[in-house]
Amino acid sequence: MPFHRYRRGVVIHMEKRYLFGPVPSRRLGLSLGIDLVPLKTCSLNCVYCECGRTTRLTVARKEYVPVDKVLEELDRFIRGNPRLDYITFAGSGEPTLHLHIDRVIAHLKKHYPQYPLALLTNGTLFSSAHLRTQVKELDLIIPSLDAATEEVFRKVNRPHPALHCAEVISGLIDLRREYHGEICLEIFIAPGLNDSAAELAAIKTTIEKINPDRIQLGTLDRPGAESWVREASPERMKEITAFLGGSTELIKEPDPGTKAFHIDADFRETILQTLRRRPCTVEDLSRISGVHQAEVQKYLRHLLSKGQIEMERRKRGTFVKIKNLP
Repeated sequence: MPFHRYRRGVVIHMEKRYLFGPVPSRRLGLSLGIDLVPLKTCSLNCVYCECGRTTRLTVARKEYVPVDKVLEELDRFIRGNPRLDYITFAGSGEPTLHLHIDRVIAHLKKHYPQYPLALLTNGTLFSSAHLRTQVKELDLIIPSLDAATEEVFRKVNRPHPALHCAEVISGLIDLRREYHGEICLEIFIAPGLNDSAAELAAIKTTIEKINPDRIQLGTLDRPGAESWVREASPERMKEITAFLGGSTELIKEPDPGTKAFHIDADFRETILQTLRRRPCTVEDLSRISGVHQAEVQKYLRHLLSKGQIEMERRKRGTFVKIKNLP
């Protein structure tokens, strides 16, 4: 699968399966992503997920992708000394489901200590002491917490039956107690689901128990797994930020000065030509082009901002199509 690497201003094409980017992140600056699980393999089926509905709902930890192949790909990429703000465990599923995530962390810390390591996680598996030990060398962990009561947890996150809200919270508290890096707790606000006075009060109490370094609030800014999920208004987000207080902040768009994500005109045109023939999901476009979904989504956001495409919810998922301009 082709992707871009930047060295001295030159775009270098390489084979990739487990990496994506580097791309500008709203939270992490210029980030190289590592994807350790197959598409939509997750312990949650969140109503707002931009990757779509979970197709493999599981809490089973195993070697979903071969670690040796991931390390080979990392070595090929990092050999060029790319400019990166973070290397991030993320992608299209839950990274901590991979049983040997610690091997990748250890390899990076040993051979490429100049790059800080981050983990984007739904935070559901930290009740495992083994997992908490595996991630202790990370520089930053960004777990999610969208609910503090079982009822809302099931409505918003639609977890695997083996998961329960109280246990997830307990795992995050234990993580904070044992982990000495930075924890940035992320909360997604879904109007009508988790923004009631009672639920926000419960979330605030839970935040105090977890004691993260920072809290970031987000809301819908692109199509989610369910078409009925709505975006919270800017005014409402400011109200919730003030209520939670402390180090709570709103997630912002990437710095417009970040230019490392190269808009390849040929690939952009390939997307448009494909969509002119028929609407496609992000997964379709990724499979057709051989480009990781995270990078496809960056191009789609660019095309959305230009008014060239639009999204439409259908039975099989959210489809991208050419916008019929007047």
